[in-house]
Amino acid sequence: MHKAISPTVAVLALLSVMSVATSTAAAAEFKVHGDDFKHGRVAQEQVFNGFGCSGGNVSPHLVWQGAPKGSKSFLVTIHDPDAPTGGLGWTHWVVANIAANITELPKGISIDASKLPAGAVQGNTDFGKAGYGGPCPPVGPAHRYVITVNALKVDKLDVDANSTPALVAFMANGNSLGTASLTVRYGRSK
Repeated sequence: MHKAISPTVAVLALLSVMSVATSTAAAAEFKVHGDDFKHGRVAQEQVFNGFGCSGGNVSPHLVWQGAPKGSKSFLVTIHDPDAPTGGLGWTHWVVANIAANITELPKGISIDASKLPAGAVQGNTDFGKAGYGGPCPPVGPAHRYVITVNALKVDKLDVDANSTPALVAFMANGNSLGTASLTVRYGRSK
């Protein structure tokens, strides 16, 4: 025996499904793009200068759009999950406390820190210092570099230039409204 569903309940159920579909579609629009990456590859200009690499170590231009409603700040990271560190990967860049009205990081913050948006802070990387450190994997297959923009529900995280990538990630995790990611590759043959 089936019980009839009232028209009001049916409409509420349909609106609920539509709301979930709309939120999912809105979340799917959060994207990040990098002008400096052609065909998904890291340019020599962004490669680290050291550890056997001779790149420019210039931080890339990044642009994001479609952030979730209620975003109050952003966190940008670049991480190499393929680095031979026993599963930890290697964090190449951490920029926290980017104001909600900012939707891009200009190219060359690594060269000219005055390009960093007001109030934003570059945190420590796995190079042992704050600021951008470009890709420089060991000779062999190309590594993936995951660029992530995390939309946060707080104006700022309680972090500074000495904060480790793990601490920044921990603080961001509980305040995340959504993320946008872009994966690019870089490898060395000698």
